[in-house]
Amino acid sequence: MTSGRLDGQTVLVVGGSSGIGHEVARQAAEERARLIIAGRNPAKLADAAERLNGAVQTIALNAHDEAELESAFSDLDTLDHVVSMVGDSMAGGFLTTDLDTMRHVLHSKFWSNWIIGRNAAGQIRDGGSMTFTSGTGARAHEASATYVANLGVSALVQGLAYELAPRVRVNAVAPTFMGRATSFWRDMPANELEHAQAGFAETVPLRRLGTPEQVASAYIHLITNNFITGQVLSVDGGVMLSK
Repeated sequence: MTSGRLDGQTVLVVGGSSGIGHEVARQAAEERARLIIAGRNPAKLADAAERLNGAVQTIALNAHDEAELESAFSDLDTLDHVVSMVGDSMAGGFLTTDLDTMRHVLHSKFWSNWIIGRNAAGQIRDGGSMTFTSGTGARAHEASATYVANLGVSALVQGLAYELAPRVRVNAVAPTFMGRATSFWRDMPANELEHAQAGFAETVPLRRLGTPEQVASAYIHLITNNFITGQVLSVDGGVMLSK
C-alpha cells in the first residue's frame, strides 16, 4: 500500500526506460505521480510504458544532444520533479584513458546534466525538485573521467541548490557498481562480469551488491523529503569506507 506522496504531481525521468531509471519511474507511479519518461530508443520507451501500465508520456531524445534537450523541454508543460539518470562511466586512470573517452564521459555526465538543469530550472513548480545521478565506488586513479565528472555533478548540485532556493530543491544519488543489475556492463563477457561482481562484493562492508529497487528508493526519498537540498546521497553499501 502506498502513501500517494506524489499524487497529482508530474515527474520527468530522463533515462527512465530501463535499469534504475525505470525503477524510479515505477516507484513514482506507485506514489501516484503523473509520469513522463525520456530515452533514446523509441522501442524501449514503448516497452517501458507498457510495463508501467501505459499511464505514462514518452519522449524520444538523445540526452547528450543540447538541441534535442532544449527542444524537448520547450515542448513540455510545467513539471514538479525532474530526475536525470544521464551519465556514462568508465574505468582507467589519467595516464591510460584516451582523450576521446575523457571528453565523452565529461560531456555525458557533467555537461549534459548542466544543460538539463538550466532547461528544467524555469519549468519546475515551486516546491519541486531536481535529482541528478552521481556515482561512488572508485578513486581517481581507478576511474579518472568518471571520478572528475562525479565531482562536477556534486558542484552542480550545490550551485543549483543555492541559486534555486527556496523555490526548487536540487540533490543527487550516487550509486555504485551493481553488475548485471544495470546496463553499463552489458558488453562484458558473462564470466568476467561474474568475477567482477564477486570481487566487488568482497570489498563492500555489507558484502553484497545493491539492487535497482534499493537505489531507486533513494531518489523517491529525495523527491518527497522537502527539507533536503544540495546533497549527494551515496547508496553504495559503504564501499568507500575501505578505499
